[in-house]
Amino acid sequence: MNLEDLLNNQPSDEGGQSSVESSPLQSLKVDLDFYSDSIKEVSAEMIVEGYTLYPIFVAHQHEVRIGEVLLDKTELETNWSINVSSVEEFVERGIIKEEKRAYFEKHFKKAENFMCLFVVVPEGANFVFYPYK
Repeated sequence: MNLEDLLNNQPSDEGGQSSVESSPLQSLKVDLDFYSDSIKEVSAEMIVEGYTLYPIFVAHQHEVRIGEVLLDKTELETNWSINVSSVEEFVERGIIKEEKRAYFEKHFKKAENFMCLFVVVPEGANFVFYPYK
């Protein structure tokens, strides 16, 4: 799924207007463009150093307990924090079931072109691939 897909699936208000402008996902797009170089660099390091072939970045606005904080919204005065994790941690914690791991890895977009995000919002969470700028 792409971030634009999530943005386009936002509910409409009573007047039929999309609520994208007020969506926290719109602010995520802005922050991701700002964070893009840092995330790409960390992703490449994780792969080169053999930590994982499948880096996952957890985008959140509240505290989450997966991965390690990479970019803190308070320190950077942004709207979203980013934690860094991997497919291995997601399987270990049961977020990705072991029997679905091969499917996930097969559909993982090239890490040199896309960041794999696990976007956590109050309504739930979803994987999104977002291109680097």
